[in-house]
Amino acid sequence: MERPKAPSPAIAASRPDSAGPGKSPTTPANMHVGNVGPIRAILFDKDGTLVDFQRTFGPAVQAVMRRLAGGDRAAYERLVVASRFVEAGQRFLPDSPLIAEPTRVYGALWATALGRPANTGFFAEIDRLLCDATTRHLAAVGDPKALLTFLAARGYRLGMMTNDAEITARAHARKLGLDQYLEFVAGYDSGFGAKPDPGPVLAFVHAVGVPPSETAVVGDTVLDLAAARAAGAIAIGVLTGPAPYAILAPHADALFASPAEFATWLDRR
Repeated sequence: MERPKAPSPAIAASRPDSAGPGKSPTTPANMHVGNVGPIRAILFDKDGTLVDFQRTFGPAVQAVMRRLAGGDRAAYERLVVASRFVEAGQRFLPDSPLIAEPTRVYGALWATALGRPANTGFFAEIDRLLCDATTRHLAAVGDPKALLTFLAARGYRLGMMTNDAEITARAHARKLGLDQYLEFVAGYDSGFGAKPDPGPVLAFVHAVGVPPSETAVVGDTVLDLAAARAAGAIAIGVLTGPAPYAILAPHADALFASPAEFATWLDRR
């Protein structure tokens, strides 16, 4: 595929240039590129990669926990502890199960905290509440619409996978204007399994007709990179989520400060 060598102004403008929520400075210390072959398709993780996890899920999860607790302060505090949530900053500790796990994992912890059955009905209730709350509080990493516009114009086949629910993934994609570029969207409940299972990656490559060896999976957690490796795809780490360089680097074929930096690197290859 032919691509101009000058980087897109939209991509350059979306690059994080200073440290802050969801941002990392672009320096040799937080980037590395291994021996990466041709790339024709790109499957993005959602939260921490295209969506700012802390700014979106912090206030949203707090609102949902308060609603589920129904005014019972002790129950709410049990939810906070189970979620590894820091009230003061509306943020999650790095080992929070909400960062990367599907609803059934942290939902079981919430069920215990509330004395409710950990069943599909309760998990569906959580998904509905979080879909509404996170869409209200939705904050992006950089400019994902400019990013996907840039990549689609250069012929890349694009998809998104998440351990969030599919209804939430599609709601976020619509609000951010990404749905017109995504040929594939999968949540933990879409029938392909949840990361680190390779199922969502294999479903994407089947949908777009590109082999895993020419498909990049871009994500901010070890689960994203593990799913890529298990499927035989290229594992691209980004530092826009809670996981630091030291955690991601051993699992990544390449590691960038942001998805925008990855796109710029692709354009300059």
